[in-house]
Amino acid sequence: MSTTLLENKKYKEPSSSIDDEKLSQASSEDVPELGAPVEPGSITRAFAFWRRDKLDLNAIATQPSVFDDPTTLEVYRPPPQYENTHRFDPLARWTWREEKKIVRKIDFRIMVWAFIMFFSLELDRSNISQANSDNFLNDLHLTTNDFNLGNILFRLCFLCAELPSQLVSKRVGPDVWIPCQMVLWSLVSLSQFWLSGKGSFLACRCLLGFMQGGFIPDVVLYLSYFYTKTELPIRLAWFWVSNYSSDMVSAFMSTGILKLRGDHGRAGWRYLFLIEGGFTLLVGLLSFALMPPGPTQTKAWYRPKGWFTEREEVIMVNRILRDDPSKSDMHNREGLTPGMIWEAIKDWRLWPIYALGISHMVPVVPPQTYLTLSLRNLGFTTQQTNLLSVPYIALGMIGLLVMAFVSEAINSRVAATVVLQFWALPLLITLYKFNSHTSQWAYFAVVSLIAGYPYVHPIQVAWASRNSFSVRTRTISASIYNICVQTGAIISANIYRADDKPLYKRGNRDLIAICCMNICLYAINFFFYRAMNARREKVWSLMSPKEQQEYLETTKDTGNERLDFRFAY
Repeated sequence: MSTTLLENKKYKEPSSSIDDEKLSQASSEDVPELGAPVEPGSITRAFAFWRRDKLDLNAIATQPSVFDDPTTLEVYRPPPQYENTHRFDPLARWTWREEKKIVRKIDFRIMVWAFIMFFSLELDRSNISQANSDNFLNDLHLTTNDFNLGNILFRLCFLCAELPSQLVSKRVGPDVWIPCQMVLWSLVSLSQFWLSGKGSFLACRCLLGFMQGGFIPDVVLYLSYFYTKTELPIRLAWFWVSNYSSDMVSAFMSTGILKLRGDHGRAGWRYLFLIEGGFTLLVGLLSFALMPPGPTQTKAWYRPKGWFTEREEVIMVNRILRDDPSKSDMHNREGLTPGMIWEAIKDWRLWPIYALGISHMVPVVPPQTYLTLSLRNLGFTTQQTNLLSVPYIALGMIGLLVMAFVSEAINSRVAATVVLQFWALPLLITLYKFNSHTSQWAYFAVVSLIAGYPYVHPIQVAWASRNSFSVRTRTISASIYNICVQTGAIISANIYRADDKPLYKRGNRDLIAICCMNICLYAINFFFYRAMNARREKVWSLMSPKEQQEYLETTKDTGNERLDFRFAY
């Protein structure tokens, strides 16, 4: 697991020189005393989710960290400009009962709304597929090539918006920028009601891609303000469940909305864009009020008491900083300089994860894209085709949640994410062996299983975030990783070629080769990060305690360059 080495040191009683304001004091008898010893072994027990019910809820939940040692406390002490500094207290102690209650409260206040926002994004991002099943191309006099061009332009604009959006978000705050994005793209989405031809179609695809592009990394940055590095992967899994949920709900919604074809002489797909775009506009406007800037900034004129008590804010801030002291490096309204951006981009330690971002979903996307064609070849109607996509969506949703829990349960990112490749490989080999006499139902069954692959993308997003170990690098790495994923989507769109249809033998052969390459790439990631950790451990262990202390006090190393940082793999 990634951590700072000193977090694993035996607890040392804080010295009496620490004289921070005792914000964590409370009258309850269940509240631990300030400076009470923490239990070093509690970390493993805390995150073994199947044993949470066996926790002593009144035991100290405060985890050991660099703040327990007077020397490293001063090295990692949050700077004055950090927005939560006034709630930082190295002597703060709290119980598991308090922490679980606060995490549930954060889930309800923050995570549920993030789920709803992503739900609305996916409605506006994927409704083009439902529209295409309602004679969309013929109504606008578009060819298949025009439609493919629109999707490619959408991907390119989506990709180009990733980094600029993160820079704006870091400057003005994701709580301001995300609602602005949603309002802007919802207006474009619902304006598709008035599409008239190729020009307006391509323009809308470009605008939608550019306005939606930074949403996901912006939300990931926002959620990192509230969750620890072990909580974030599971929350991101639920975040992406909204993606699947939206696809399922959209399949049912479109079944009804598309029946409006002919009403007032309009095509059904026009009402689809209008209704779903209008829903996103409402969510975007509400987001201005429902996204506080951070844990200690929930008060507003329309919410005078805020969402959390003073003690809850102390617990929230200190549990986050004890988990990752680097989160106080920058405040949530601090922009990135060109130098910071360049330093983050050239951080070669994250490049292996970026490489996975490009290739890891390429083996499964092309067969998934052609699933609806298979259903139409079987003679199903537009509505039936949309509904028959539900089983593979449900399968993918289950796989996503299972692997997110497994990644934390076994504390291995590689083992949890390489599963996608081993899932896809035998199915792709089966698909490659199909011939012109193979039943369309057999094709449908195999491709449905491929399309229902365990979606490990959220785990890898959290993996890149964890290995960044600084706010500035985390901000850029989220964008770069998503740029790599969008690049992979463009590659996927060019695997199946017209001269290879209908069995796409060459394309499936390429997918099998890429799948095998990905397995090797995951192995490289495993040994790369393990070797990095082993080398640092060796250098650190050869240093005397005095040399270690001198390093911590004088080093110019930042983020994941530090000798006391260990990478997750």
